[in-house]
Amino acid sequence: MMRRHLNRIAMKPLLLAVSFVAATAHADDGATPRRPDLPLWELGVGAVGVSQQAYPGSDQQARRALVLPYLIYRGKLLRADGNGAGLRAVRTESFELDVSFGGSLSSGSETLRAREGMARLGTLLEAGPVARWFPNGRSARDRITVELPLRAVFEARNPGRHRGFSFEPEVGIQRRTDSGRWGYGASVGAVLGDRRLGATFYEVDAGDVRLDRPAFEARAGLIAWRLGASLSMNATPDLRLYAFGRLDSVADAANRASPLVRQTTGASYGIGLAYTLKRSATRAND
Repeated sequence: MMRRHLNRIAMKPLLLAVSFVAATAHADDGATPRRPDLPLWELGVGAVGVSQQAYPGSDQQARRALVLPYLIYRGKLLRADGNGAGLRAVRTESFELDVSFGGSLSSGSETLRAREGMARLGTLLEAGPVARWFPNGRSARDRITVELPLRAVFEARNPGRHRGFSFEPEVGIQRRTDSGRWGYGASVGAVLGDRRLGATFYEVDAGDVRLDRPAFEARAGLIAWRLGASLSMNATPDLRLYAFGRLDSVADAANRASPLVRQTTGASYGIGLAYTLKRSATRAND
């Protein structure tokens, strides 16, 4: 329920897969000229299998399969849907501003060769404002979205430990077929971070130096370029199948010279399903 295309901070081996499960459960919300009559809330379960680059620049994949519950809530102010989970401060036909939350999972017990002997990358939490602009209107069949999220990043085990800020501008397009059964989307964007966030992934302190891993001081700036795509199908009124993929590139990134960067481009992909167990009789009022 955190983000539409598994596209939040995404430095971690597996983004919070429940985000995509909830997002694809009703990715057509507002994506057609006539807004559907949607329930106020829905409860369901999703399953997803993901293979993801451990972090931008890593030469290893992290793989995981999860079965997770999800909740969609379409309140006037409080929202938990494919666009995020949080408070919606402003909403018009062409613009909205949310105060929302996100997160990502660690690689679990898997050891990354490039970071052998270094501190493990743990689970991160994100919070901050997200502005969305719909140049051709939120009800357009080929809806274009410009998303500008600015988020503070914290460690899940120690929320008082601030890991920096991320800014992730993205331009995407979503479309559904006339029948409403098939939907697809594509996006292009970038991830930028301050020096503290860059250090979380790319800095090598004196105590972590090895013959093949010299010291490196991370910088603020571009972390990765991103290109994504998704496909979904309504198999039944309650069951949705989906697939997604993404390419991350550290070409010209601020920390491209870090010894922890082992390759320029990496891919992430996955498949899954979402099944609605129960929905409210009360309808959403907007």
